Amino acid sequence: MNVSLRGVENEGRRHAAEQGQAVAWVESPLQMLCVVEAHHAGLLGSVTTVVPRAGLPALRMTRRELERLGLPDGLEFAEPAERVPRPGRVWAVGDAFSGRVQLALATALPGRTVLVDDGLATIRLLELLVARRPLLRARGTAGLGRKVLAAAAGFRLRTRRPTAFTALPVPAGLAEAVERTGVPLVRHDFAWLRAQPADRPPPERTVVLGTSLVRNGLIHRDRYLRWLERIDEPVAYFPHRREDPGDLDRVRRIAGLTVYDAGAPAEMTLRDLRPDQRVLSLPSTAVTSLRVLLSARGVRVEAVDVPDDWWTASAVPSLRSHLQLFAHEPHQPLTHDPGKVAP
Repeated sequence: MNVSLRGVENEGRRHAAEQGQAVAWVESPLQMLCVVEAHHAGLLGSVTTVVPRAGLPALRMTRRELERLGLPDGLEFAEPAERVPRPGRVWAVGDAFSGRVQLALATALPGRTVLVDDGLATIRLLELLVARRPLLRARGTAGLGRKVLAAAAGFRLRTRRPTAFTALPVPAGLAEAVERTGVPLVRHDFAWLRAQPADRPPPERTVVLGTSLVRNGLIHRDRYLRWLERIDEPVAYFPHRREDPGDLDRVRRIAGLTVYDAGAPAEMTLRDLRPDQRVLSLPSTAVTSLRVLLSARGVRVEAVDVPDDWWTASAVPSLRSHLQLFAHEPHQPLTHDPGKVAP
């Protein structure tokens, strides 16, 4: 069934007492934020312990910001860990392609599994669950042992019929296929985050979200930097957490562009933009989530259509189409020309 946010809040809170303690393993800031939203919606349990993966500064900064805002009742953070914690009666994870998570899926017996958003990889995960294929990432090659683990994890996950908790606009055909497998698809709109006080937005009218596509070798660095240089107005630039420090040094030297080292997810730092501001971004999950957060405020969130000559040989056609999946507004073609940034 395709469950609304209101429906899951009622159902989740009704069963919260019997669910007992939930354990969440998070490996990215977005996963951490979405676990908080799932707990707030009543989807996890009366008590949720969040275990961050150790050694990731972005998780420390996101945790600090969440604690500054004030955590929902019943949610607590454990110390960062190297290993996936033993699942509770409810187990929440984001990256089901992670070797750590797959090993836990294949060997542990959590009572119920909740999948939270982990960027566009969430859509690939749903596609693979429906197709009954091993849980392997779109990029890279896997050895025999990794393929066996991915197949075992996929089988165990499907048999548990997990709940998918997402803010992404899952394509209608895929959503129907997911529901036919018996996996509840629960939508949310960052209700907890929207209710929290926000910091003052940057003064610049145009906000650009940084990208990891350059560091990942998927687009050419010079094309991207030239595009930034051609934005003929002051720009507030919020780096992607995986941007190369050397690339950021070059970005900082662009006249009229100010780099804001926020650290926390864009969903948290930019949720209070003014109606006269706009956001530009290459394809990313943040495009979708910021549209969810900012549409009521009248803020434009524009995705940049990546020209063919930006892509490197590493960006195979299937990966390009996957990355562009949420670049456009729903049901509307994108007319934005990255070479001509509209005023």
